[in-house]
Amino acid sequence: MTAPRTDRLPAGALNHPAAADEAPESPLQRLARRLIPALPVAPGLAIVLVLVVVPCLWLVWLSLIGTAGGFSPENYQRIAAQVSYRRIFLTTFSVSLQTVLCCIVFGVPLAAFIAGLSARRAALFVGAILFPLWTSLLVRAYAWLVILQRNGLINTWLMQAGLIDEPLPIAFNGFATVLGMTHIMLPVFLLPVIGAMRGIDPGLMRAAASMGASRTRAFRRVFLPLAVPGIVAGAVLVFVMSLGFYVTPAILGGGNVQVISMRIARSLSTYSNFGAAAAVGVVLLVATFALMAASLAFRRLWQAK
Repeated sequence: MTAPRTDRLPAGALNHPAAADEAPESPLQRLARRLIPALPVAPGLAIVLVLVVVPCLWLVWLSLIGTAGGFSPENYQRIAAQVSYRRIFLTTFSVSLQTVLCCIVFGVPLAAFIAGLSARRAALFVGAILFPLWTSLLVRAYAWLVILQRNGLINTWLMQAGLIDEPLPIAFNGFATVLGMTHIMLPVFLLPVIGAMRGIDPGLMRAAASMGASRTRAFRRVFLPLAVPGIVAGAVLVFVMSLGFYVTPAILGGGNVQVISMRIARSLSTYSNFGAAAAVGVVLLVATFALMAASLAFRRLWQAK
């Protein structure tokens, strides 16, 4: 046999690996190799940058403009010093938290019921849940006002039945505000919870029953812990969206429930103080980011168990 020809092989191919013959990668080539996979998402990132990041930065810059026109922290100092701001923030977070609790109380059992149905029946229930989203917030708020006001349906029926002597104060207060916000936010809460519950293996509940656990105990010890990530996601979504509600507190609260959005609107329409309104928005934005970070940390800790 003749020996293999080596005159056409690269220099050093017999003594070194093939990778050693390649030219070292330049910094520009490394940068291109990293950026090319991100090109498909570049338009989306550009939209987020223009419509989200830039307005937030502009809001921060505007909040640092004082009444004299120069940079000043006076807007934040006013928020920290005045009791009215702290009261409004407390009211806003309280109403939002109450809305979340009501959504959890009413939404978790309903989501568990829908998750146990067949795919066809579950789709019908989800469609019925999403149907109110097609109606304007203003229309739904005034519909609740018709039901809850002094001469509304509830007070009229109760007085005609002889159960009460005078109308109940169930409108233009915190109760009406939380009720209207719960009605609006319940479909938003149900969607991630139903998705999480339908992803749970039904065999786990049967296995718990075969071990002697009752349905209540199996739901509490097996089913509910697996649905916690979906419940947390829905609760955070409801809480964050509730922080910015304006129409429902303004109509159903009747001026007795002052939230942050109403204070921002008053600062702009009455006083034309854009710096104060921007500072309140920045504080609310920071609080929202902190809440989302805490939620993400909680989910990671819960999944690590």
